[in-house]
Amino acid sequence: MATRKDRLRKLVGVQEHLKALHETRRAGFLAEAANAEQEARALADRFDAEGSLAALFPELYHNRIAAALKRRDESLDRARSEAGLVAAATARTNMVDRAYRQARREDERQRGDRERLDLIEARQRKA
Repeated sequence: MATRKDRLRKLVGVQEHLKALHETRRAGFLAEAANAEQEARALADRFDAEGSLAALFPELYHNRIAAALKRRDESLDRARSEAGLVAAATARTNMVDRAYRQARREDERQRGDRERLDLIEARQRKA
């Protein structure tokens, strides 16, 4: 059976992977928001450009700009949500890491105590 220290070490790794997953998802949502905003800006620039087809299809341009801005807002909302999950994962990772370090110190302390007791018993057998 695995010791508490070993289980905590594995759990620290799992928590770090989970935290990295949420950080990656947040970065992806922020990138999607930036792309949507850039698309909306490009559409608006084309709408205002000389010789644009926007005069023929203004509703189409407005709808596409509105859709791009809506995608940006949705991506930013998802990024904010992931930021909360990153914070929670960070807190859990830190908590498990502290427990792991404490278990490791306790394990080392017990190992040292056993070694000292073994030395004392060996000396008593010789005497």
